[in-house]
Amino acid sequence: MGIFSKLGWFFKAEKKRYIIGITFLALTSLANLVPPRVLGLMADQLDQGHISWGQYGMLIIAVVAAAFTLYILRYFWRKQIWGGAAELERQMRSKLFDHFMVMDRTFYQRHRTGDLMAHATNDVSAIQNVAGDGVLTLVDSLVMGLSTMIAMIIFVDWRLTIVALLPLPFLALGAWKLGDHLHDAFDKSQAAFSKLNNKTQESVSGIKVLKTFGQGKEDTAAFDRMIDETINVNKKVFVWDSLFDPLGTIVIGATYVITIIYGGLLVINRILSIGQLVSFIAYISNMVWPMFAIGYLFNILERGSASYDRVEKLLNEKPLITDAHADQSITVKDLQGDLKYNIKSFAYPDEPEIPVLQQVNFTIKPGQTLGLVGRVGAGKTTIIQLLLREFDQYDGQITLNGKDIRTIPLKVLLSQISYVPQNNFLFSTSIGRNIAFSSEEAKKEDITTAAQKSDLHDDVLQMPKGYETLVGENGLSLSGGQRQRMSIARALLKDSQILILDDALSAVDAKTETEILSSLRKERADKTTMIAAHRLTSVMDADLILVLKDGRIVERGNHQQLLDEDGWYAEMWRRQELQAKVGEDVDE
Repeated sequence: MGIFSKLGWFFKAEKKRYIIGITFLALTSLANLVPPRVLGLMADQLDQGHISWGQYGMLIIAVVAAAFTLYILRYFWRKQIWGGAAELERQMRSKLFDHFMVMDRTFYQRHRTGDLMAHATNDVSAIQNVAGDGVLTLVDSLVMGLSTMIAMIIFVDWRLTIVALLPLPFLALGAWKLGDHLHDAFDKSQAAFSKLNNKTQESVSGIKVLKTFGQGKEDTAAFDRMIDETINVNKKVFVWDSLFDPLGTIVIGATYVITIIYGGLLVINRILSIGQLVSFIAYISNMVWPMFAIGYLFNILERGSASYDRVEKLLNEKPLITDAHADQSITVKDLQGDLKYNIKSFAYPDEPEIPVLQQVNFTIKPGQTLGLVGRVGAGKTTIIQLLLREFDQYDGQITLNGKDIRTIPLKVLLSQISYVPQNNFLFSTSIGRNIAFSSEEAKKEDITTAAQKSDLHDDVLQMPKGYETLVGENGLSLSGGQRQRMSIARALLKDSQILILDDALSAVDAKTETEILSSLRKERADKTTMIAAHRLTSVMDADLILVLKDGRIVERGNHQQLLDEDGWYAEMWRRQELQAKVGEDVDE
């Protein structure tokens, strides 16, 4: 019953709804006592041989009236109790989604997408069943069971009632013993489902890679093995769960045997009438549901409890990046100024002993462009991640107009940053809606202008439905260059103070890259731009270029200054120029 305590916050908030629902449910159980009593009266009158058609008709009308009353009562309790269950589902899903929205990068490194989806679907459904089937089963079985026993005592005989119900304690004891095993089994079952969900999501997302490398059969075999493991885990659940019904059957059977033997003796001795024995047997049939409900109830409660523990564990995780030390008085107008980095050292939280940035210092003024270059793993993206506040645990400061970004409310800071990663994400909607994602009030002219600036407009006009063309899941129907340009258009439409391009031009050709960069220089004459790239032509016009190696700045200056230094930048420039010329010769 611990799950009801865990959900106490919800039942307290929805107490009016559940009081009404439980009241009608209790009245339904009481109304169920009428037909057995009518059957007993009818049997006694038939046994005495003096029932009239009028009496017979009244008894029939009583049964019909009871059935109609049950219909009305069931409608109202279902509306209240099932409505409460739906409300709990809505609140739990909203809580999880809101939680996902505030959690940071480290959270998503620990939890895979499939696992999070399992929490939001399978686990929430199990919790919802507690507020629906769980409440119904508990109240209905208790009220029906107790009222039936009282009716047995009042309308039949207290001695027969006590003797006939002697097997009941064995059912309660068995349910209590099996409950602990069920909780552990359900917990493992839900975890197995999450693992299977992860595998499914990963395989579907990576279907192109699987087919390209011809690993379809191998992945299917791995999936089949995981299904077998999940089935084996669920078999243990079914073993414990299946023990409830036989236990209930044995108890019910013992009750009938006792009733027939002992009740028959009472009839023979003229202590009971035939009609009373018929009523008693009918009342026992009413007791079948409460007895079997114990197993069904434990199934619901233990599954719900295990799922609630899993969801609560997830909800109790706190984001590392918060506004706990933010100055809420800071507004967008306060951020118009220099961007300054003074990072002495930074290491990722999961590897604190390995610094990935050391002595990174530079200043960018509004209207200037910063270029970040270096080998893979040099620290370019990490510099960007710190500005986006994906990590706050570093020795040093990053300031915007003199204000430490860790004191700026996240909503205010991120509203002034447009970020275009290399692996951009597009939504499964139209091209126009994807571009306008950052600005719901954007007009068609604004969307078109942003597409023109990112050199995407002509491509869109050649598509069947223009800006209404659906891009498919994550831009499946578009080329890599089109996806990158669409992400750039989305960022330009946001018109933020800081624009970050993290190798965002890697999939476009040199001519398109030149046109986009030229458009950016005109568009962002008074705004800050950061470009991280492997192709040096992307940063050659930057006001400041930083060459990174092992998390340190090893060269800095503009394009010409770095060529004059004849270091890594100059060597890479000559190499890339040669590659470009060779490519041109091949084309010719």
